[in-house]
Amino acid sequence: MAHKICPVEDIKPGRAIRVLIDGHAIAIARTKSGDVKALDDKCSHGEISLSEGFVDNETIECWAHGAKFSLETGAPLSLPAYEPVAVYEVFIEDGVIFLEYDKA
Repeated sequence: MAHKICPVEDIKPGRAIRVLIDGHAIAIARTKSGDVKALDDKCSHGEISLSEGFVDNETIECWAHGAKFSLETGAPLSLPAYEPVAVYEVFIEDGVIFLEYDKA
């Protein structure tokens, strides 16, 4: 099911926001090149919000302990994280971000 998030321009390049879909926290990140990605808003190393971290190219870095994750796959790219986070499909229609999310 597609959920309307916000206009693309509401997220500055190199930033992320936190959204709740059916009570589930998801980070919506916009890369410096303008791509929009979505992944779970919780570092797999701890209970830290990834949307408060640092977006750089195709990665997001947890602000607390420095674990980096691929925005494309959710794979951890550095310690202390070793478990991936879920990623979600996003698409843009008429300048608005939509997120594909079905509660399982």
